Amino acid sequence: MNYSIKEVSDIIGAEYNTIHEGIISHLLTDSRTLSFPESSLFFAIRTKTNDGHRYIHDLYQLGVRSFVVTDECPEFYRMPDATFLFVKNVLGALQKLVAFHRKRFSIPVIGITGSNGKTVVKELLYQLMHEDCNIVRSPRSYNSQIGVPLSVWEMNEQHTLGIFEAGISLPDEMDKLRPLIAPTIGLITNIGEAHQENFRSAKEKCREKLSLFIDSDVILYNMDDKLIESALEAMCLSYKAIGWSRTDTDATLFVNAIEKGETSTKIRCTTMGIAHEYIIPFTDDAFIEDVLHCMTVMFYLNPADIVNKDAVFASLEPVAMRLEVKDGINGCQLINDTYNSDINSLHVALDFQQSRRADKKLKNTVILSDILQTGMALKSLYTKVAELLHRKKVDRIIGIGPGIRENGRLFKGMETAFYLSTSEFIHLLKPDMFRDEIILIKGSRSFHFEQITELLEKKVHETILEVNLDAIIHNFNYYRSRLHPKTKIVCMVKAFGYGVGSFELARTLQDHRCDYLAVAVADEGEDLRKEGVSMPIMVMNPELNSFHLLFDYMLEPEVYSFRLLDALIKEASRRGVTSFPVHIKIDTGMHRQGFEPEDMPEVCRKIKSQGGLVVRSVFSHLAGSDMPELDDFTNKQIETYSAAASILEKGLGYPVLKHILNSAGIERFPEMQKDMVRLGISLYGVSASGKAEGLQNVCSLKTIILQIRNVPAGDSVGYGRKTFVRRDSKIAVIPVGYADGADRRLGNGTGEVLAGGRRCPIVGNICMDACMIDVTDTNVKEGDPVIIFNDELTVTELAGKTGTIPYEILTSISPRVKRIYYRE
Repeated sequence: MNYSIKEVSDIIGAEYNTIHEGIISHLLTDSRTLSFPESSLFFAIRTKTNDGHRYIHDLYQLGVRSFVVTDECPEFYRMPDATFLFVKNVLGALQKLVAFHRKRFSIPVIGITGSNGKTVVKELLYQLMHEDCNIVRSPRSYNSQIGVPLSVWEMNEQHTLGIFEAGISLPDEMDKLRPLIAPTIGLITNIGEAHQENFRSAKEKCREKLSLFIDSDVILYNMDDKLIESALEAMCLSYKAIGWSRTDTDATLFVNAIEKGETSTKIRCTTMGIAHEYIIPFTDDAFIEDVLHCMTVMFYLNPADIVNKDAVFASLEPVAMRLEVKDGINGCQLINDTYNSDINSLHVALDFQQSRRADKKLKNTVILSDILQTGMALKSLYTKVAELLHRKKVDRIIGIGPGIRENGRLFKGMETAFYLSTSEFIHLLKPDMFRDEIILIKGSRSFHFEQITELLEKKVHETILEVNLDAIIHNFNYYRSRLHPKTKIVCMVKAFGYGVGSFELARTLQDHRCDYLAVAVADEGEDLRKEGVSMPIMVMNPELNSFHLLFDYMLEPEVYSFRLLDALIKEASRRGVTSFPVHIKIDTGMHRQGFEPEDMPEVCRKIKSQGGLVVRSVFSHLAGSDMPELDDFTNKQIETYSAAASILEKGLGYPVLKHILNSAGIERFPEMQKDMVRLGISLYGVSASGKAEGLQNVCSLKTIILQIRNVPAGDSVGYGRKTFVRRDSKIAVIPVGYADGADRRLGNGTGEVLAGGRRCPIVGNICMDACMIDVTDTNVKEGDPVIIFNDELTVTELAGKTGTIPYEILTSISPRVKRIYYRE
């Protein structure tokens, strides 16, 4: 829904110097998640560790013009077209705005709170009910003081049911969330130990959570949980509480029996005297309890409807856990779980570790940090942890932190080692400490266990690719200086950043205010997000099985067919996502991917009939912009694209970014730059058209000499005896093979390298992991450096010798080649 900036000002009671016209449809609290600057309102929230006011200038440069602030900064005067709304409490203003927004809707809203299971219950309810209701719900685990208002803001007139989580860590926090969610139906999952240190007792924490439901019509809960039952009575809320029970036959949902099989569970229950039987594809106790919560909700909403849900329950899908599985050193597998470290999540992670161990003779090892914020005495806490590890058949525990180290004697019947800190463990770590183990790495974020994960999967190779980040910056600015000030740039970092490595490249481009990054597949975008890249990322070849990555990591897909468009619309609806940006591709003659120009009216119809997706840009791809002899065809493509893009934009009724120029197009058709351009190979120092002067070489592939052999005249070198030396020769072996990206067509004298300041021919066939070079006319020795390509022996020259293009040379460089990034 949209609000004018003046309406927002009135709602939050803000003061202002000047107010400009503007429509607000997106609320922004994290500058890294910006997608729609024109319609975003940024709340400059100040926390203990950060201050949103620091990012106002950067956001202004990116197009944001509406801000809620507490302080007036001198730089505001350099932003004359921006609106600044001044309030005493920015977070309070955000919550006040959303509380007003919530009052506009009278649909049923389910509020979910509790210590564990909130997200799982929410997602299971969506699976069970999305076909019958248009559901708006919290994305992921948005249940905090900031996450809740961002979730509720997504409510609109089309929704018929809301499902929102609420989490707290301090007393009195729920009072601020209650008017935002305003649940008509309350559900409390359980009360665990998380954040217990901030409350005087578990009863106090339970009452604080239940305060979310003071104004609710009904409260649903596990009636066998005596702590919750007691709190409900103490708060005089028991009169509107109903629930499920395994012991009380008078419960609204009485569970007669739970029968576990190998892969599924049968639940026998009774409601209103009628017996029911459901099979669910879970055997885990926590998931079974979550499903019982869902059954209670569904029975309350529509008692008759739950009878017909047998097939839906049977087809429930597990909610993904935050666990990463990676290959480790010495035949090990790593399970990386550094999201949190509490007893309940440890239980889940250990279950996952057990499932990964099936049919594998691997030792179960756990690397565990101190478990923080439990409120328990340390001895009691680690007695409980030790018992859990023993039950889960853990063979080895490595504890890191003063608390677990002090209580190390409690871990009996397993191999043990304890360290005071992560740095101490890393200092004493040796590669042979781990072999044939499945290692669960679980620690609170403050312990920085990602350092341990990196070391346990570290790869070493003596061939390196040096990447000059200054050259990247120079080339980026070279093209930016040739564009109109308002023209945006998409930098292509697909295929591992054209082989140079996408992480550092993306960070550098982000620091220099590149507008967009583009990757080929969602996995590449996921990797960038995990490395902290926050700028908008476009996915050029989205796959149906990667939709979860697109939505989880805010990756904006190219849409080129109705099949893909329909699937994205369906997935956005399933997830409760609204206004997710997509990029429409039109085929104007290249005939690779894209909608036909005449498809635009139908594309408009489909987009306008739903609310999950919005079009951020429309583009096409030029087939021969680097070839003057194809200029007539290129101009025809541009003409066709312009007409189709105009139809799309008019049909949608809102502006979209338009772009068609690639690197060669920027160099040869600058007058057609439109709203945005896509910078690819030229960013890496290779002119796409051969016309750009002043580009700098970005990368150099280097290695060393492993061994030098004296080979007598007439002997052959390498596989297949393809090269015979004509004189007594010195042949050096270097650790670069076709597995590293060396093209086999460069063998047998075709290619050269630089060694000892001279060009030396490659002799013999190139092997998988090595090749041989003739160094007879040099004074090199073993261990000396060798250059495969750089600014003297260029990738363009290598491409010419092998009959290919520079793209292939760069993108063929293997991930096992270590990338070294530097600035002058």
